[in-house]
Amino acid sequence: MTLINHVKELRAKHGYTQGDLAEKVGATRQTIAAIEKGNYVPSLLLGLTICGVFQLKMEDVFTLQKEEKNVE
Repeated sequence: MTLINHVKELRAKHGYTQGDLAEKVGATRQTIAAIEKGNYVPSLLLGLTICGVFQLKMEDVFTLQKEEKNVE
């Protein structure tokens, strides 16, 4: 399974830089960049904090995507 997120889109919609969001959630800009790229899965606490900044439910920001198996 892969964690899909909408952090980049939400951050842009609210006019935040990665640094702005990082400051609001107590993380580094690099952590926010890694989350946006899908290279880092945030802790539950960080994920909920990000959701709180945008005033959205977890499932509106983060979703699980099942990986399809190739059958040959």
